Amino acid sequence: MPLLYDLVTGLYHGAIKAVSPFVPKARAWVQGRAGLWQRLEAKQQELHGCLWMHCASLGEFEQGRPVLEAIKAARPDLPVLLTFFSPSGHQALKDHPLATHVDYLPPDSAANAQRLVRTLRPAAAAFVRYEFWYHHLHALRQQQVPTFLLSAVFRPDQPFFRWYGATHRTMARSFTHIFAQDENSLRLLQGIGVRSCSVSGDTRYDRVAAIVQGNEELPLAARFKGTHPLIVCGSTWPADERLLLEAGVEGKYLVAPHELEEAHLLAVERSFPKPLARWSELEGGPIEHVAAVLGAEPKGTLLVDRMGLLSRLYRYADIAYVGGGFGDGIHSLLEAVAWGVPVIFGPNHRKFIEAGELIRAGAGFEVRDANALRAVLHKLLTDPAALNAVSEKAGRFVAERTGATERVVRVLSTHL
Repeated sequence: MPLLYDLVTGLYHGAIKAVSPFVPKARAWVQGRAGLWQRLEAKQQELHGCLWMHCASLGEFEQGRPVLEAIKAARPDLPVLLTFFSPSGHQALKDHPLATHVDYLPPDSAANAQRLVRTLRPAAAAFVRYEFWYHHLHALRQQQVPTFLLSAVFRPDQPFFRWYGATHRTMARSFTHIFAQDENSLRLLQGIGVRSCSVSGDTRYDRVAAIVQGNEELPLAARFKGTHPLIVCGSTWPADERLLLEAGVEGKYLVAPHELEEAHLLAVERSFPKPLARWSELEGGPIEHVAAVLGAEPKGTLLVDRMGLLSRLYRYADIAYVGGGFGDGIHSLLEAVAWGVPVIFGPNHRKFIEAGELIRAGAGFEVRDANALRAVLHKLLTDPAALNAVSEKAGRFVAERTGATERVVRVLSTHL
């Protein structure tokens, strides 16, 4: 039994409950799981024989979504349970049309895992990228439910490959098949005795390529951009915003913060170039009002206080600054690159294969301070030939890496 694992996960779940009265995210995590079993058991008949897809949050769903879309296109009658660990993923997608039911993952214990499999009797399960839950995987294996890990990435410093990682190695070996993003991950898996694995690539490339193909217009963003270069700052945190302000490069900025708390939005309003308006103030009104509020000058800020727009907003960018690189890790670079937009990001990108590949391809730029950011922005904004060259490299980067969805579905569909 994984005693240390149970101790750590038990302490983690206990800590979430302890801080839930004071921390909104923890409170949402606890409240969201209230009534979970009643909801699942009410859907028991509908979900019998389902495909169960589990994602940590919204970003992982975007990674699994192309697979789900392809399977549902071939099997529209197939029931689907979609679960999330985080409240943000569940709240954003609780009514998603691809799923028969959307809910939270029950806390990982032997009793919960066995109860979930008995309730669902799934035909197959698909976990996305980083999701490893010992008891859920063990219960699926005990009941001989084919279980897959999609778009997985592994690094030598992870517990799977360290002397103390026996429980993690057991989890990796519990999957029927692991679809890895790259050859390095494949070699690491094979080194610990995981034989049923292959390189599929990353399904996110198919997802962002589909968004570009859809070519959905956002007239408000188009009117704000006008004929001037536009810097789209996506999923930014305060550290990213401070860096952008310290760099002091004049221009048009479209800022879409990662979190939309009012205090954060007010801080952006106070500090970013004027004229400035919020997206919510302008949407729904006459499109001419955008010019009246923000003016026709080649500078100013449009602050996006709406979720779910960023992947389409990058369409209007000449340059994208993607946040998170001064915190836990960068957010999605591919959403911008798919539109042929060069990306700038902070140094914390070790866990993201595409960041290093973009740097080597000449379509991505790591910056560690305001001087470096200023230099990159100045070069790209004042040298049209240089901007065109890196934009072409960005567009090719995604186009050359699509196809992972087909490779995954070819295997997964044989078990449904």
